[in-house]
Amino acid sequence: MELILEKGSPESFGDRPEKEQRCYRLLDELGLEYWRCDHPEANANTMEDCLEIDSILNAAVCKNLFLCNRQKTQFYMLMMPGDKPFKTKEITSQLGCARLSFAGPEYMEEFLDITPGSVSILGLMNDHDNRVQLVVDEDILHSDFVGCHPCINTSSLKLYTRDIFGPLLKAMHHDMTVVHLKGE
Repeated sequence: MELILEKGSPESFGDRPEKEQRCYRLLDELGLEYWRCDHPEANANTMEDCLEIDSILNAAVCKNLFLCNRQKTQFYMLMMPGDKPFKTKEITSQLGCARLSFAGPEYMEEFLDITPGSVSILGLMNDHDNRVQLVVDEDILHSDFVGCHPCINTSSLKLYTRDIFGPLLKAMHHDMTVVHLKGE
């Protein structure tokens, strides 16, 4: 399969899901520059699946985790470098909350309109009630570009980091908490 990096949204939305189309419309309305790599035959479900796609994007490889507390009353999206291991103790101590675990797919659908394997910062555009707190490892902020999905894992986008954590985050009415994860 040959992967091609194209600038901007597709010429035609065809049979792309509405949630993906909303992502392109938002990015275009904000006037943000971005690149797209479609990979319908290779769903990017795992970090291993993403390696070839990431080599085309040439952007920070993010591990996006959807987490919650035991009572399922607090929800978090954690963006961290793909090569860092996730240590729940490390994040909970910095957030000052109880132990976190992975939130179920029903909460992803309800709050972010995404499914497992498609977790992306762009899902926050669907979180109108701000139920999900964005948490970002500081190493992500040091890269020029970040890769993410347009709420579906059959395409990947490359955006400027400054645009994601500036005008895009503001347009989605979300803030972020920056953490330092050692990953050791």
